[in-house]
Order: sequence, then C-alpha cells, then structure tokens
Amino acid sequence: MIEFYEANKDILLFSGAAAVKVLLFLGGVMSFTALLTLAERKVSALMQDRVGPNRASVFGLALNGLFHPIADAIKMILKEDFVPGKAERLLFTLAPFFALVPVLALFAFIPFGDYVMVFGYQLDLQIAEVPLALFYVLALSGLAIYGVFLGGWASKNNFALLGALRGAAQMISYEVVLGLTLVGLMMIYGTAGLQDLVRAQGALLFGFVPAWGVVVQPVAFILFLVAAIAENKRTPFDLVEGESEIIGYFMEYSSMRFAAFMFSEFVEIILVAMLAATLFFGGWQVPYLYETGFILPGGKALALNHYLVALLQVGAFSVKTIFFSWFLLVVRWTLPRFRFDQLMGLCWKALLPLALLNILVTGAVLLALGKI
Repeated sequence: MIEFYEANKDILLFSGAAAVKVLLFLGGVMSFTALLTLAERKVSALMQDRVGPNRASVFGLALNGLFHPIADAIKMILKEDFVPGKAERLLFTLAPFFALVPVLALFAFIPFGDYVMVFGYQLDLQIAEVPLALFYVLALSGLAIYGVFLGGWASKNNFALLGALRGAAQMISYEVVLGLTLVGLMMIYGTAGLQDLVRAQGALLFGFVPAWGVVVQPVAFILFLVAAIAENKRTPFDLVEGESEIIGYFMEYSSMRFAAFMFSEFVEIILVAMLAATLFFGGWQVPYLYETGFILPGGKALALNHYLVALLQVGAFSVKTIFFSWFLLVVRWTLPRFRFDQLMGLCWKALLPLALLNILVTGAVLLALGKI
C-alpha cells in the first residue's frame, strides 16, 4: 500500500484536491442558491413595503424567514409528481436535468482565486483550468435551451409549447450577442482562458488604474449584462413565463421537476454574477494586491502571508458575486416586462449592431496603438 502511494502520490494528491474544490465550491454555490430564493422574496418585499416570508420556524425561532428555503424544499419533495397522460414521459423527465446540469457544469471553469501552496504543491483555485474556457462557457450555456424547449414540447400542451418556442428563440438570439460582447476582451487580453483573463486584469493602466474589463470595455459590460439577463429569462425579459399571455414551458411540471427548473434559474443568477465579476471586475483581483502583499502606486509596500493573500482574493471574489447577485434581484423587481416583439427588436436592432461596432472600435484602437 505504501509503495502504491509513493508511486502515485502526485495523482492521488491532485485527485483529492480536485474533489475538495468541487465539494467546497459547488457546495457553497448550492447553499448560496438556496439563500438567494429567500433573498429575492426579501428584496421584493422591501421594495414593495412588505414584510416578506417570516413564518417558518423551528422551536419557535423564525430568524426572519431563514428557514423558508428548507420549508420550500420539504414542500416540493412532498408534492405530487404529476405527469400529463399524453406527455412524452422520457423527455418530460429529462428536461429539468437539461436545464440544470449544463449550468452547474459551468462553475468548473470559474476561477475563485489564484492559487495556494499545499504540501509544496501549487493548487490552482479553479476546478478545471482550460485554455479556451470562455468558449466552453458559451457552448455549455447554450445547452440549457434544450431543457426549455423539451419541457414545453414534451408536455403536449399548446401553451407550454408556445412558451418553449419563445424561450428557445430568446435564448438563441441573446446567445449571439453574449458571445460577441466577449470578443473585445479576448482581443485586448489575448486569451480565452478565464484564469488568464483575471490575471491580466491585475495590471495597472497609467500606473494606478486597475486594468479591469469594465475599464477597457465599458460598452461590452453593459451589453453583456443585458444579454445575460435576457438569456436567464428574468424580468424584464421573462416572456417565456408571461402569465398575462401564456403560462410557460414548465406549466405541467410539479414537485421536484418544477423545483429543478426554478433552481436552475437561481443558479444561473449566481453564474451571471460570477462571470460579470470574472470578466469585467477583476474576478479575485484586489487592486494593488500581489502575491507578496499590497504594493501601492507610490511605492509603499505591505507584506502579507501567502495564505492571507489567497483568503483576501477569495473574499473579494465572493463580495463581487454577492453584489451582482443582489443587483440582478433589484433589476428583476424594478423594470416592467417587455413585449416579445420589443425583446427581439432590442436584440437584433440594438444590441447586435452595438456589439459589432464595439468589436470594430476595439480593433481600430488596438491597431492605432500598435497592439496588433
């Protein structure tokens, strides 16, 4: 046994480290998702001058609604798992998985820190470090379309099918804009790897301005945020769930199948928040914080322990993610819903031309600066 360990020590250590990263990171994401379901109701209540959920309690302790996500989970598990008589049973069952699994898989590419040294080994704080991670993100995010479309089509319900068609058209349209907004970042930083993008944003412009994506590509950030909200099917772009016109692609779903669709929506909020932080706000970068500690533009330095630096980086990434998650909740309860023709017109007549113009201007500036 000892000989086997010595011969395969590196493989075992890296496999164990990968398992720990998956458990900690995805465990944190799932826990935050559960809290986000409560946060959305609390944010909406605050904006509408209501109290919000506060009744679920354990031993008389309500803790201002903290137990409501647990109560919701129990309720979903105990509800009847209804399947329409004429539904395509296999596809009807698989549709929620097609909606949830691709979104969860995308977190493997998100860098939540730089690295830490463990037993003399450098452990990158990213589950899967892929050189072309940005393309994998775009490819996998597009697979969620199948969950939406199959959910409506397999229900054999005309209103559900109408919602599915709208959802597929909306997601495909805004996927195009989403991809084009990221071209400028790849042109400037010269990489499609998310970890490399974050590290490149640690540079300083003019000696004191962090070279974050929002600084070098402000128009792309706005376009990205709008397209990401639309692809997430959230208000003001929740046309696939328009109660005044249609019920939605998941209208025939109940119990945990319905919960999987709803959970995927909240998981995608966190994903959008993490991508916005990673691509445009430096990810885990803290201004003027380097491997050895803080180095201010004036030359003053503050040395820090390696593990404290890693902790500050992970903390910065977490704070940025929480902020953007809160911001997306506020947007959801602030803006009114678009009509479907307005939604598609916004994409093809406004966002797409602006995204292409942004690429053109970015190329022209880089050419003028001699960077190409």
